[in-house]
Amino acid sequence: MEKMDAETAEMVKSGFLASVPFARTLGVTFSDLDHGRAVMRLPDNADHHNHVGGPHAGAMFTLAESASGAIVVGTFSDQLERAVPLAVSAEIRYLKLAMGDVTAEATLGRTRDEVVAELDAGKRPEFPVDIELRTDDGTVTGRMTVLWTLRPNRK
Repeated sequence: MEKMDAETAEMVKSGFLASVPFARTLGVTFSDLDHGRAVMRLPDNADHHNHVGGPHAGAMFTLAESASGAIVVGTFSDQLERAVPLAVSAEIRYLKLAMGDVTAEATLGRTRDEVVAELDAGKRPEFPVDIELRTDDGTVTGRMTVLWTLRPNRK
């Protein structure tokens, strides 16, 4: 798959942050975006800490879910006139206490071609997005999987 051009990447980033106010409220930013991969960052903010001084579980969930949504919008932007992306389910595991800034790296669990082929066949494809949460020193603090679908628009 060819690399996402800079103009498309900027359009997806700005569009995503414009349409997801809670991600903006938390200060989530993009580090990288390409077809099949998104990296987003949650800055350390005392207003978003939990009882042990790290980022609240809800803030980390939002970061990971945002990265998964960004990858869906970025990868399937050309399909959004005929289908709506919706999260079906999410599972997160908090592995270690995160301190400081947290990065979420999301990767698409199926190929774009497989998903689009199902959509072309009149089906409602489902596909996982796997996200790894880590701190700046590379410590993996959590993992999340979000199951997404592209729901065809009703005619």
